[in-house]
Amino acid sequence: MAVDYDPTGLTIHWSDGQSQTIDPRELRLACHCAACRDELSGKRLVDPKLVPLDVAPTRIWSVGNYAIGVAFSDRHNSSIYTWPALRELDSVEAEDV
Repeated sequence: MAVDYDPTGLTIHWSDGQSQTIDPRELRLACHCAACRDELSGKRLVDPKLVPLDVAPTRIWSVGNYAIGVAFSDRHNSSIYTWPALRELDSVEAEDV
């Protein structure tokens, strides 16, 4: 598995030969950290209207063998995305604001 990032988004080259590109803003809105989602209900705490349309990752790092961490240009830096969660984003459409 390999991960690349450019202005079009985060591209994951999966070990099964498939590739997936995730829009930077879609990735930011998909964060499930305690600052972004209620831990009990799963309800979104971040208003999508407050996330800039041009938000972008500023840093991407490996979190063990199970996830990647991402810091964003809107100063959010606690995003951790597991590989299965990233794979599921392939079928999710970005929200309009």
